[in-house]
Amino acid sequence: MAMNMAGSAGGGGGRRGRRRAAVMAEINVTPMVDVMLVLLIIFMVAAPLMTSTIDIDLPVAGGGKQIAANAPPLTLSVKRTGGACNSNVELYLGDTLISANDLLPKIKAIRETRSEAESVVYLRGDKDVCYTDMMKLLGYIRTAGFKANIVIVPEQGS
Repeated sequence: MAMNMAGSAGGGGGRRGRRRAAVMAEINVTPMVDVMLVLLIIFMVAAPLMTSTIDIDLPVAGGGKQIAANAPPLTLSVKRTGGACNSNVELYLGDTLISANDLLPKIKAIRETRSEAESVVYLRGDKDVCYTDMMKLLGYIRTAGFKANIVIVPEQGS
């Protein structure tokens, strides 16, 4: 706190002549920030320790729609084998090589056997596959009644 040490206007040295300085009414935020940072660090360290390590055999609830898919996800992979666009691509449904003419009837048949929770096809495309080929396959997937997720591998740092 600061204090005003100026003398009184009368110049007298007695008690009467002294004025009291006004008290500064400011809030010092620095200690509050320090406390908050310490609490943040404590909670960041303590949160992972609060997980339970006790094995409990939870009951199984019945009824309703089954959310977890029992079948493996359907994956359609596209690999360019050469040539111009719309010409030489290999299609793999799962791990099986399939011709472009057989693709739509096959995925329609697969869609009829799957539940609503399993209605996603993962579309994986080679980096050299043309845009038109990928859009045609997306159209097939949508026509069959599936939703499409395009799988993209992130770039590796060079």
